Amino acid sequence: MSYIEISGLAFTYEDMEMRFDLAVEQGELLAIIGPSGAGKSTLLALIGGFEQALAGAIRIGGDDISALPPAARPVTTLFQDHNLFAHLGVAQNVGLGLHPGLRLSKADRDQVAWALGEVGLTGFEDRLPGQLSGGERQRVAIARCILRKRPVLMLDEAFAALGPALRREMLELVLAIKARENLTVLMVTHDPEDARFAADRTAFIADGHVVLSGPTADVLSSPDPAIRAYLGS
Repeated sequence: MSYIEISGLAFTYEDMEMRFDLAVEQGELLAIIGPSGAGKSTLLALIGGFEQALAGAIRIGGDDISALPPAARPVTTLFQDHNLFAHLGVAQNVGLGLHPGLRLSKADRDQVAWALGEVGLTGFEDRLPGQLSGGERQRVAIARCILRKRPVLMLDEAFAALGPALRREMLELVLAIKARENLTVLMVTHDPEDARFAADRTAFIADGHVVLSGPTADVLSSPDPAIRAYLGS
């Protein structure tokens, strides 16, 4: 049994009927690639509970989480828009991952300090988002995610707005945190090079279905016409 098992997960968006079947092993990073509008972000939204499937099941660690509300699911999602509050300092923005009212205990504040240390932002606690670089703001968002201590981290094109060097830096940071915390990572990306660099395995999605899932090199070299058309080769 795989750590994440998605079976017969059905959803309809406008005139597209989606049905996902996918398995993800514990501790791996799975890249999810495919054309725009193929259903990549919808799949993450279904796993996170932000959309409700019409049928099928989502199991994580053997537990069916399909009916759980988003806050009760063992996943956390990092979006491209890092959703930092401009009037709050770095530590407060991270602390929101523990308590939306920022009523933090000493133990909570220690956890915030730990998370900032994990992403290399110790000493940045009082800085406002406007005083940070784009990469530093993304690190704050990552710190808030890992502070929630969920075993599955989902990245929904989280680094798409970053340049190549900074995107590589963020991927290296995610890989380091994944290894330290034994996270399972699902990464939606529009750039196959992100998958080639970071992913143990890759799933290619088109027209609301998983066309192929397997080792990244095998998927990216597949002769499947849809994959070749997507890659432009």
